[in-house]
Amino acid sequence: MNKKQWEVFEYFRNEYKKNCIEWSKLAGELRPLQIEAAQKDTPPYPLETSVVYNTQYDEITPDDRISLIVVGDNPGKEEQLLINNKYLVGQSGRIAEGFFRRNPEFKIDFRKNVVITNKTPVHTAKTTHLKFLKKNGSKEIADLLLVSQCKMAELTAGLHKGLLENRDNSDETNVSLWLVGYSELKEKGIFLDYKQVLKDAYIDLDKKSMIKEWSEVYVYQHFSMNRFLIDLKDSCGKTNVSFEELQRCLKELGWKHRKEIFGC
Repeated sequence: MNKKQWEVFEYFRNEYKKNCIEWSKLAGELRPLQIEAAQKDTPPYPLETSVVYNTQYDEITPDDRISLIVVGDNPGKEEQLLINNKYLVGQSGRIAEGFFRRNPEFKIDFRKNVVITNKTPVHTAKTTHLKFLKKNGSKEIADLLLVSQCKMAELTAGLHKGLLENRDNSDETNVSLWLVGYSELKEKGIFLDYKQVLKDAYIDLDKKSMIKEWSEVYVYQHFSMNRFLIDLKDSCGKTNVSFEELQRCLKELGWKHRKEIFGC
């Protein structure tokens, strides 16, 4: 990263951390709700962190190259463990890591060149459990789910646009934003506020149109249960394709789902 890009990332990281610390003050109310939400369909597990800050951000240095921002849903069982406190470290993350390892032409190390974030840092064993928290928690919990989504969308869009806008003239490295997992971005989903704030961040109010950085926002199936890979294979029509064909399939698929979800 150059100096300006590093400043953009530092602002993102510091604001993210500050907000997670503030929101963690509700852990006393969140924890029993999170446990109760999981009882019907999830085996017991050690719940250690109610609001998860991604400590991977603290390992990123100015010398690192950021090529991709990946937005998941929210931290799951493995992400919230104190030994982790990182996003996409479970099976879904291993699938994503393997995809880039098998396709070295991307020149992306999933654990080094990717900023992984979520639509909210509030943990639940399954994303749909967030609805239980909203329904059964206090007004403060409902507000947390709303405010955290809006803030995460704002910060993520700011990071993405800032990294793109501050590239050196000689820098041909692109920075894409992948939204992985979109079922809760649909009608009556828990992440509708995230969707609206993110989209608004890419609108040129004067021209009433999307800014050019919007072309680097893609929407995909989640990595979990191999849904991303299955969808991509169906889009390409076959397994063994050239790197150029893989890139084309990824773009078309990501834009297709983006139009389905965002309308543009």
